Amino acid sequence: MATNSSSKTYTLPTSLPQHPQTPSRNWKNRLQFPSSSNENAIQDTNDERHDLRQQHTNASTRSKHVPKWWKVRLFKGMIMDVKRRAPFYYSDWADAWDYRVVPATVYMYFANILPALAFSLDMFTKTNMSYGVNEVLLASVLGSVVFALFSAQPLVIVGVTGPITVFNYTVYDIMVPTGANYFSFMALVGLWSLLMHWALAVTNTCNALKYVTRFSCDIFGFYVAFIYLQKGIQVLARQGSNEAFYLSIVVSLLVLVVGYLCGVVGTSPLFQHYVRVFIKDYGTPLTVILFTGFVHFGKMANIDLDTLPTSRAFFPTTDRGWFIHFWDTRVSDVFIAIPFAILLTILFYFDHNVSSLIAQGTEFPLRKPAGFHWDLFLLGLTTGVAGLLGIPAPNGLIPQAPFHTDSLCVSKVVTDPNEEGANKGHVVTKVDHVVEQRVSNLAQGLLTLGTMTGPLLIVIHLIPQGVLAGLFFVMGVQALEGNGITMKILFLCKDSSLTPASDPLKRIRRRRSIWLFVAIQLVGFGATFAITQTIAAVGFPVFIFLLVPIRTFVLPKYFADEELRILDGPTASPFTMISVGGNFGESAEELNNNNDQSGETSGPISGGASENILVEKIDGKDSDEERAERGEGPGIGSSNMKRRESWRSEGRSEMLGEIIEMQSGVEKRGHRSVSRQSRS
Repeated sequence: MATNSSSKTYTLPTSLPQHPQTPSRNWKNRLQFPSSSNENAIQDTNDERHDLRQQHTNASTRSKHVPKWWKVRLFKGMIMDVKRRAPFYYSDWADAWDYRVVPATVYMYFANILPALAFSLDMFTKTNMSYGVNEVLLASVLGSVVFALFSAQPLVIVGVTGPITVFNYTVYDIMVPTGANYFSFMALVGLWSLLMHWALAVTNTCNALKYVTRFSCDIFGFYVAFIYLQKGIQVLARQGSNEAFYLSIVVSLLVLVVGYLCGVVGTSPLFQHYVRVFIKDYGTPLTVILFTGFVHFGKMANIDLDTLPTSRAFFPTTDRGWFIHFWDTRVSDVFIAIPFAILLTILFYFDHNVSSLIAQGTEFPLRKPAGFHWDLFLLGLTTGVAGLLGIPAPNGLIPQAPFHTDSLCVSKVVTDPNEEGANKGHVVTKVDHVVEQRVSNLAQGLLTLGTMTGPLLIVIHLIPQGVLAGLFFVMGVQALEGNGITMKILFLCKDSSLTPASDPLKRIRRRRSIWLFVAIQLVGFGATFAITQTIAAVGFPVFIFLLVPIRTFVLPKYFADEELRILDGPTASPFTMISVGGNFGESAEELNNNNDQSGETSGPISGGASENILVEKIDGKDSDEERAERGEGPGIGSSNMKRRESWRSEGRSEMLGEIIEMQSGVEKRGHRSVSRQSRS
């Protein structure tokens, strides 16, 4: 029996039938073993049984049977999320002793609060002053504090988004004309949604996130970017048609240009490295401060510009208390609130989880485990509490959530690895690691709470609405710039002869496949955006949710598998997706075959929520990712920590296999060859 010098080998199943080399002469034993003429046929049967047993081990290495799909292990996902993340809770605070936390906190404070203030202006106008600045600020504080302290994914920024703004004023337009008490009705919607969120979290429905790929995320991100641009235009349209209107347009465009250039300088070769980092970190807040004072110079000081309306410190906008008497409503409204709660739950399930996926995307070298089930449970809690307080329900923000992770990236200048290229001898900036901690999220939430004080509300009241419109434009353009749909459109517009051969899209032989893929995404975006412009806008979460089954079941009928791997891909790395069972389309068997062809030895692992996930084993020892999956030992900061490079440039994931150490030291081969060794 051959042996392998490497420690990366497989274990033979203990139930594999063993045949003696020489049958016994005892007549009873002779009855139990086949003759030599039938031995090959029986051996083939044993090989098939071994294949079946091997498939069972692929499904679960911790159990002897394949879990039934209809059996829901209640609370399993939440428990595993807590076990995985709990060992890193102390390091989440200790790792905050890093300079990157300071600019990230300042940047996210402005990137979160200023759009929220603009959204408050939108709701203030369309809900007859039901929601104002203090309601939106308190919602941001609620989301930031709860998720910074207790979530399994503290990098995700939680606050008031454009979709929830559309949802709130659409419900107002539908229910208030019927005589319903708006705040009581929204409290009922929040409480029903709380129960639905908890039901989804308890039954491990976040495992369906494995089917959420870049296709759906790009469409939703494209939609959110256009919502920002639309809100900016709406803010300007309210300024009238006099001098204030034209000055607001000029100011908003100047904010767009300067704010966008600050981001460009941060990634350019201009100036020294520390100057570029400073401009990138503080460019946006400094731009807002600059143009808030800019309108008071010269003849512009005589123009009366509309500013953000505010109210008393820590008081609701309308004359009411902070606790909503949800029982002061009609009995019929209790049941009418259920379909609205279903739509809100669908929206938050998709919106928040997509924000989490993008914030932990493949481009970020994250080292700590994620937990989607537990965070969905927390999201239900904040949704119910928001309803009782009479404030907009907070959830994950796009694009603020990925901006937060990006602001925590620590980069270093290294020699250009392309020694043969034109940049030989030059240096490039490379992301070294991400400062994964909870302080920046908590700090920006506490700063937002401080904004509700009297003096800071007076300062906020000084910000012209044109500046807020410009900030909307900045965030919308930045979100569009990095969107997958935009990148594909730019590729199609390029001269193919001048496009680098390294571009993954050039590997697609049928160019019309790219056109068709982009067209489908634009149709999905158009349908979602169009419905939000009607009274049926409350149903737009259903359109967004339908994008997932379209990608899973419809697109494979019109695109080759190789094309989809390039046009689409997983949103987050296998390490991040451990808690939900991995990425769609990356089965253990397929990855094993790929690894075998590349000379790598790999084996599947499973159990619990990590079925069909392949992770890394180093020198026969458990990797940090594997220990994180089991909820063991911190291991953060260890020099053994391995990072998977982004597979987005390759069009598919290049997952690393976890190697199961063989107890018997048998060489890894195909199923049939291993089985036949047993009789040699």
